[in-house]
Amino acid sequence: MTGAALLAGPDPRDGAEGFAAHTARLGALPSGRHGLTDTLERAGLRGRGGASFPTATKWRSVASRRGDSVVLVNGAEGEPLSQKDRVLMESRPHLILDGAVLAARATGARQIVHYIGAAHAGALAAMRRAINERPDAERRLMRLVEAPQRYVSGEETAAVHFVNDGTALPTALPPRPFERGVSGRPTLVQNVETLAYVALIARHGDAWFRAVGGGGSSGTALVTVSGAVPAASVHEVDGSAVIADAVNLAGGLTSDSDAVLLGGYFGSWVPATRAWALPLDVGALSKRGLSLGSGVIGVLASSDCGVEMSARIAMYLADESSRQCGPCTFGLRAIATAMRRVATMQAGVDDLAHVQRWAGLLPGRGACRHPDGAAIMVRSALQVFADDFSLHVREQRCIVPAAVARAA
Repeated sequence: MTGAALLAGPDPRDGAEGFAAHTARLGALPSGRHGLTDTLERAGLRGRGGASFPTATKWRSVASRRGDSVVLVNGAEGEPLSQKDRVLMESRPHLILDGAVLAARATGARQIVHYIGAAHAGALAAMRRAINERPDAERRLMRLVEAPQRYVSGEETAAVHFVNDGTALPTALPPRPFERGVSGRPTLVQNVETLAYVALIARHGDAWFRAVGGGGSSGTALVTVSGAVPAASVHEVDGSAVIADAVNLAGGLTSDSDAVLLGGYFGSWVPATRAWALPLDVGALSKRGLSLGSGVIGVLASSDCGVEMSARIAMYLADESSRQCGPCTFGLRAIATAMRRVATMQAGVDDLAHVQRWAGLLPGRGACRHPDGAAIMVRSALQVFADDFSLHVREQRCIVPAAVARAA
C-alpha cells in the first residue's frame, strides 16, 4: 500500500488540524477556478458517498445550468456501520472546506451548505470552528445545517428536501438536485471525502492522484472496519489493498468469521473465504457485482448468526424508511417481519419462500432507492447463509443459540 493521503499529517486522534497548521502543511488554496473540472476528470475522481458517480460529470451538470448554484457538503453519515466521514470532519475539516470552496468557484455557487448529522457532536464542533477560521469572503458563503439522524437523511434528494423544508424525504423522481435543489437552485451534493480529495488534487494534480492509488486504482479510500476486530476503526487504504489488509490494520480478527458485510446496510454479504482476497477497488469490485458503498467492512463474529444479523438489519431498514410508498411501507416491512420469524425459529412453511420472492420484486418499484438497497442485502444473505436459513426453518435450530435469544 502507498500510505496515507487524506489522513497524512498530524495523527487524526489528536483532533482537528487548525487553519494555520493546515495552510503551513499544504500551502494556500489554489486561486483559479478554470480547468479544475477537467483535472478531476483526468484524475478519475468518483464520489465517495456510496454511488461512486464521476465527480467531473456532476460538476459540469451543475455549472451548465442557469442562475446561481449551491454546493451542499454531505456529512450526514446515516449508515450505522460507517465512521469515516466523522473521522475526516473531526481531523481534517479544512481539507473539506477547501474542496467546498473550489467546488463553489468551479460551478458558480454563491452558497455552501454544510449538512452534518445532528448526532455527530465532534464533527459538528470541528466544522463550526473551522468555518469560523476561514477568510471572511469564504465564511460569508457558508452555513451549517444539522441533519436528522436517520438512515435516509444522507441520500442527496433527502438532504436537499431537508434543507428546503425540514423533511428528509428521498425521491427517485425529477427534478434532480443539479436541476433544482436548495432554494430551487442548481445544487451540487458532494460527500465530505470527495471534497477533501478535490482539495488535494487541486494542489498536486491528476497524475499524483492516479499514482497515490496504487494497484491501478485512483486515489485512496477511507474504510470503517467493525465486527470481529478489537474495535471499530477507520483506515486509509489504496487500490492495491484487499479486505484482509484492512482487517489487519484494524488489529486482526478476534474470532473466526464466516462472512463479511461489504458496503454497509445497503451492501452485500460475502463468504469470508472469498472476501479476504477481494481488492478494495471500486472498479474491481463492480466487475464482481459488489460495491464498497460507504466504505464499510463488517466482519461477522463467531458469536453472531448471519440469519439473525440480516433480519435485524432488514427490520432496521424497514423502520428507517420514509413510508412514502407501498414497497417500503408494506413490502420491506413484510420481508423484515418474515426474516425475524425465521431468525427466531417461529417461521411458517412459506416464510422463507416469501422472503425470496418479495426481495426479487422490490427493486425499481419504490419512490426512492431505499427498497432497492435493502433488497441487495437480503438477497445476498439468502445466498451466503442458505444453509443457516434452512437450519432455522426445517430443523428449528441455530448454530449460535445466544443470537436467537437476542433476536427474540
